[in-house]
Amino acid sequence: MTAVFHSVSEWLPQTENWIYNQIRFLPDHIVPHILCEKTINKDQFLLSNIHSLSELAKTRIWLDKGFRKLGLRNHLAFSVRQMKKHQAQVLHSHFGNVAWQNIGAAKRLGIPHLATYYGYDVNYLPKQDGRWNKRYHQLFQSVDRILCEGPYMAKSIQALGCSPEKTIVQHLGINVKDIAFKLRDWHPSQTLRVLIAASFLEKKGIPYAIEALGRIKHDVLLEITIIGDARPTRNASQEKQKILKAIETNGLQKNTQLLGYQNHARLIEEAYQHHIFLSPSVTASDGDCEGGAPVSIIEMAATGMLVVGTRHCDIPEVISEGKTGLLADERDVYGLEESIRWLLNNVDKWPDILQAGRHRVEKEYDVGIQAERLANIYGSVI
Repeated sequence: MTAVFHSVSEWLPQTENWIYNQIRFLPDHIVPHILCEKTINKDQFLLSNIHSLSELAKTRIWLDKGFRKLGLRNHLAFSVRQMKKHQAQVLHSHFGNVAWQNIGAAKRLGIPHLATYYGYDVNYLPKQDGRWNKRYHQLFQSVDRILCEGPYMAKSIQALGCSPEKTIVQHLGINVKDIAFKLRDWHPSQTLRVLIAASFLEKKGIPYAIEALGRIKHDVLLEITIIGDARPTRNASQEKQKILKAIETNGLQKNTQLLGYQNHARLIEEAYQHHIFLSPSVTASDGDCEGGAPVSIIEMAATGMLVVGTRHCDIPEVISEGKTGLLADERDVYGLEESIRWLLNNVDKWPDILQAGRHRVEKEYDVGIQAERLANIYGSVI
């Protein structure tokens, strides 16, 4: 049995359910433990062996975080104690900034350290705060492996100074067996139902999707569902206002329902009620980007829904253009419109595109296959 500790800041936001899937589908010989500073949504993401700093007395929490804040150490002593107690054999940090904070803990214990990057930690952090360039160099020197979603992200991490020998492409998996495949069809006399699901962040490109849909609203009966909302930050609140303004400007108030954040089960339920999934990600003005590809694209393709995305980061790794979905350039409203119109004018092509999309997901993004690969990576560094 191999005890692997997974370190995250918070266990677990609804928008990071893909971390949960990576862990819960690991083979039986891997015993996972969760290290975090606090817990949320435990009813949705319940696992054994969750070790949270928040469960300690407030004085001990204050001291542990205080030592880290003062720079006396990067890691939490709480983490070291838990890993010693449960005889950790591998430390797997999720997100680059978390991994940097864990350098000292891995050294203290003398165990292999792996880090998975996911997006904002690749481009946004180094561009917003130059200290992260130095910190990442420290991490790349000490870490055993850096995992990333696709080849674009791997190149981005290497550009930050990580050696190619340490970077591994490890696709994020979804539970394909639990997602039924239902071919979508549509007739011009029917209402076209379009789904958008993402946090309200600039990098998600939602205003461009809305503008593209505004261009076709006079030519087709149209219903739009938006799942997601703004996090409690200034930038997210500003993006929400842009999205609401785009809906108003394009006269789509009566066509659009805003459902806010929903759990994963509701997202999949809504998927089957829609024909097209729009995911037009962009590189934000502050440098934030997907890094890899949104897991929602993979899940929607698995359900049998058409996906229209952008040539951004590793989205083309998931969506093979013209074969498993359609792609437009970033911020290209006309390109998004043309992609949607092409789908409406070529309904006879839908079955081939949808079946090819499902086949790609089954081959490259099945969580069982990816969990076995991850377990093999653990084995290779022990």
